[in-house]
Amino acid sequence: MKRTILLSYIFTFSTFLFSSCSMAQKTTPSSKNNFSIPFDTNINQTVTYQEGIEFLNKLEISYPQFLQVNEFGMTDSGEPLHEIIFEINGKFSPIPETERQDKFVVFINNGIHPGESDGIDATLMLLRDLCTKEEFRNQYKNIVLVAIPFYNVSGALTRNSTTRANQNGAAEYGFRGNVKNLDLNRDFVKCDSKNGESFNKLFQKWQPLVYLENHVSNGADYQYTMTHLATQADKLGGKMEEFLNKSFTPALEKAMINRNEEMTPYVNVFGYDPVNGWEGFMDSPRYSTGYAALFQTFSMLTETHMLKPYDKRVKATSIFMEELLKYVQANGKELQKIKAEDQKEVKTQKEFVLDWELDTTRYRKLNFKGYESSTEKSKVSGLDRMKYHTSKPYEKEVNYYDAFKPSLKIVAPKGYLIPLAYPEILERLKWNGVEMDTLINEQHKDHKVGVYSIQNYKTVKSPYESHYLHYDIELSKETMTFGEALRYPEQKYVLVKMNQAANRYIMEMLEPQGKDSFFAWNFFDGILQQKEHFSPYVFEDIAAQILEENPALRKELEDKKASDEEFAKNAYLQLEFVYKNSVYHEKSYLKYPVFRVGG
Repeated sequence: MKRTILLSYIFTFSTFLFSSCSMAQKTTPSSKNNFSIPFDTNINQTVTYQEGIEFLNKLEISYPQFLQVNEFGMTDSGEPLHEIIFEINGKFSPIPETERQDKFVVFINNGIHPGESDGIDATLMLLRDLCTKEEFRNQYKNIVLVAIPFYNVSGALTRNSTTRANQNGAAEYGFRGNVKNLDLNRDFVKCDSKNGESFNKLFQKWQPLVYLENHVSNGADYQYTMTHLATQADKLGGKMEEFLNKSFTPALEKAMINRNEEMTPYVNVFGYDPVNGWEGFMDSPRYSTGYAALFQTFSMLTETHMLKPYDKRVKATSIFMEELLKYVQANGKELQKIKAEDQKEVKTQKEFVLDWELDTTRYRKLNFKGYESSTEKSKVSGLDRMKYHTSKPYEKEVNYYDAFKPSLKIVAPKGYLIPLAYPEILERLKWNGVEMDTLINEQHKDHKVGVYSIQNYKTVKSPYESHYLHYDIELSKETMTFGEALRYPEQKYVLVKMNQAANRYIMEMLEPQGKDSFFAWNFFDGILQQKEHFSPYVFEDIAAQILEENPALRKELEDKKASDEEFAKNAYLQLEFVYKNSVYHEKSYLKYPVFRVGG
């Protein structure tokens, strides 16, 4: 006991000491007030986590009227997530509903993969220019810029120069996985990380008009330094879909051409030459752009090319962010109007798309600038390998298939009933602004509810981001009273009504067939295992009595024996058939515990 108390005192003192040091760093200005980062003097060097946070703290101390640096939530590293806010009038709070036509929130996220550090350096330089250059700052009078400088903090702290084998600089950089070896770019709805929880809360705090995430690409070789990946327009839906295709993306592409940084849509190919075109990317909610689409946010990834020199990649990222802010400054009122209209529509939307498939009948022509490739013998395997020839650039018209069509639509219920026994589900709903009411069972036992049974599903054979993800889920649905549906008499439920701006999020998380539903991510795997069974030698007599009292079941058994030779030879399977069709078979097995109200 004494050792435990002593350790507790040591931990408390250490925590006080480290937090005091952190506060001291933020409140004591540096004598060198030049706001430089390593990239300024070495164009192949990226800032470390410690250098980046110190830089931001110095900038805030000198320009508190424009910049605020906050710790917001925790990350798996034990270090906080940082929320950086720039606003020209020093208003650092979320925008009231009445002012959203005049203030436009742009949310920029960096370092989700810390080895892809271009955006980290570019964002620090952007914030520096916004604070120190009046003429530059005055271009963005209606912008509220919210930035995460380092999202994957533990990855940023794991500095190395080898894990990005395909990348040309920086000289040192962070690691893709976080301290739990999670790829945080797949964690936006399952939220296995503290980073994911903090991000959900920060995103909902600001409800951004536009979201940007900075990356570096893998895959094919081509002439462009910058590629982009916008939210899949079909998934975004509503009026925002048309605006994204006809105005938002084309305007940014044109602006980049005017800045001599022509870009193309993200080249989603691996191991072959894109000379014949390629397919677009359907971003499900596990990705940030797919997540943002659930809340009617225009979003985009930048993907600079891994083989281009580091300084050119940082420059392209900087130019893109400047042009994005200019576009939002000029078009923010229209963007905000469209967003508000779509948010209003989604509150009463009757049907939601849960899955998509590529529409191969629709495509657009791109004038693509690539490099010729050839096949030659590998010096490693002696087999054929592909090789790009950067001395042989080409410019060719290719097909870009970026249209998707619904493959699964589900009619929305009036609400969902979720057991209090699943707090991890309720927590995630709360992080995302979902309103809920506690339901007292006894008062609602006669109400009708829709109950799903899991009829069939597939599961990946090896772990994917710490889960065995389910897919190809088949359901049956029956209607019964709430009282009949209850597994446990005293179980309490929460009612989530489908009259909210978060309706799309609610549907995609709670409908089991959603590609990134909570069921798909194993939150409900307890229902997939039978808890009670039978001993054949005991159940033989019970089964015989059941069949004697139920001639219809006897006929089903005989018909199955006649049509299924293996079944006819297996006594155990025949007993199990009777068991599953009797009162002895457990009620909760394969029954999805979330009920649909009014549909």
